[in-house]
Amino acid sequence: MKHGQNVMTPRQAAQALAWLSDMGAEEIVSETAIDRFQAAAVPLPSSRPRIEVRGNSPRDEIIESRSDPSVGPGFRRDDGEIGALDDIAAAITNLACPLKKTATNLCFADGNPKAHVMLIGEAPGRDEDIQGKPFVGRSGQLLDRMLAAIGLSRQAPEPERSVFISNTVFWRPPGNRTPTESETAMCLPFLFRTIELLQPKIIVCLGATPAHRLTGRSEGILKMRGKWLRCTVNGRDIPLLPTLHPAYLLRQPSQKRLAWRDLLMLRQALDAY
Repeated sequence: MKHGQNVMTPRQAAQALAWLSDMGAEEIVSETAIDRFQAAAVPLPSSRPRIEVRGNSPRDEIIESRSDPSVGPGFRRDDGEIGALDDIAAAITNLACPLKKTATNLCFADGNPKAHVMLIGEAPGRDEDIQGKPFVGRSGQLLDRMLAAIGLSRQAPEPERSVFISNTVFWRPPGNRTPTESETAMCLPFLFRTIELLQPKIIVCLGATPAHRLTGRSEGILKMRGKWLRCTVNGRDIPLLPTLHPAYLLRQPSQKRLAWRDLLMLRQALDAY
């Protein structure tokens, strides 16, 4: 028998397929790997980020993150600056991401596209999946109260008082599990294109996952939070502040004091502009 030769009879193969179906298998894995990234609306970046670290202030410490290729030229076609958000959202809907199979709705973004602050979370939860908007459940309600405490709101029309919110992946992972590397990698080019398009003055990462993905670091969020980092997207440096995810604060209320310190840092940075 040659190595790799299939010795199953047709009857045995049919029985094996029936057993896999009964066990809940939904995907067929071929012997030859398929490059799913080639099927995405845009190619993934070809190289890892170059990381350079200096200092600990919004204008000192630099994390150069990978930038993405263009996705194509509105979300709200009210001027040229925001002209491509609709097309980014449309391209995301065509993305061959396995999370789409178990999710109810695409959950891309919410808030004011002209906002000076962009918040990036991990992934949609149950309420977000139902409504198709990020941070609308209990953690989102807490986030809104936290933002209001420093004069920010996703509904505010003024850029200096508003925020724009997105996630590292745009569909709810089953059981609210952490997104895998491959799932995040499929969505990251669209997130970077959004950042490039909107040009926020500051990025706030809610939790470890977005902080890891945007900086290339691997420390826990309790070590990363409260420190100004910086990600560079297509040559533009953007101050980045990691902080605790509101869902974590709901489980650990005593840590709200740390999140409050981070919010005061954000407020101070905004007032300096």
